[in-house]
Amino acid sequence: MLALIVVGGLAWVWTPARRYAQTGASYGARVACSCRYLGGRSLGDCRKDMEGAVAWVSLSEDPAARSVTASYPLLARQTATYREGWGCQLEPWSGPR
Repeated sequence: MLALIVVGGLAWVWTPARRYAQTGASYGARVACSCRYLGGRSLGDCRKDMEGAVAWVSLSEDPAARSVTASYPLLARQTATYREGWGCQLEPWSGPR
């Protein structure tokens, strides 16, 4: 019975946590990409602009693709890519990763 309660509680918390994490990862990727490729700052310097829960996001970049990926381990991951004339755009989300 206790195991059922624990599993139910985790399921109840997991879904909203993933939604918030996806929103945070999307925001982090977009802001960090703009800071890096439009602002010309280093990714480490861009990280200093992150506040609140977005500060917990993990950032990585792919200089060849001019993209930044933000992720919350086990919850969400999002990539933003710089495109000349369009700025930084989020890559299409294909569901949980």
